Amino acid sequence: MEVGAEVGEGAPERRRYWTAAEKRRIVELTISSSQSVASLARQHGVNANQVFYWRKLYHAGQLGGESATDAPGLRLLPVSVGNEEPAEAEASETERDTQESAEPPLTMNIEFPGGALISLVGAVDAEIVRAVLESLRG
Repeated sequence: MEVGAEVGEGAPERRRYWTAAEKRRIVELTISSSQSVASLARQHGVNANQVFYWRKLYHAGQLGGESATDAPGLRLLPVSVGNEEPAEAEASETERDTQESAEPPLTMNIEFPGGALISLVGAVDAEIVRAVLESLRG
């Protein structure tokens, strides 16, 4: 008994091009479903490696359509701002001057999933921060 696909005469099979909306839909299924990526990829006739690449683009906000901040499944991280007050509210003027000069500079820590950490010390221009974050984004 011979098993196999029969190849007919004619033009070769054409390459399939997926729209950004189709890619997003498949990626969102992989995120929300309990099925494996390989299983969902087979159901849609896509190689699993291709779906993993689309997921990478999706999480980076580069899959077209909506931006990364509008993407479903995006998790916002908590932000806390601390303002440490001196223990004594009524310190003398010279003590306040000493405390002000001894205050540490402004520090901003940006922690990324996977443990990457960026620490910015002192007054930093918003455009510089934006440029650094964009370069990390890809």
